[in-house]
Amino acid sequence: MANKITEREIYNAMINGTIDADVMVEFATKKLAQLDKRNESAKVRAAKKRAEGNELEALVLGYVSEEGQTRGQITEAMIADGHEVTVGKVQARLTALVEAGKVSKEKGKVAGEDGKSKAATFYTLA
Repeated sequence: MANKITEREIYNAMINGTIDADVMVEFATKKLAQLDKRNESAKVRAAKKRAEGNELEALVLGYVSEEGQTRGQITEAMIADGHEVTVGKVQARLTALVEAGKVSKEKGKVAGEDGKSKAATFYTLA
């Protein structure tokens, strides 16, 4: 049975300039196959994440109405209906929808919890 050469030994042989050409070819082939497998897995994960984002974007669009609502109001409505979302996720999808021209936004004032009015952004269907 042939002795296995560890990666450490291969790297040291590369540094010292004493590596066998066959060992280097075998090692490089193995590493390239690992890179290809890792890149393919990353593509699959990215596609899955994009699909989830598109689904959430369509869901957020369903909660935007003709009447102006803040991102907090939209998020609260979604949570009340059983969706697991955060204000940040809703805000990101609202921004994408505004850039796509499906939703419009405008600044306005809303009464705060302390009775004072504060600036807010209202989202409506475009």
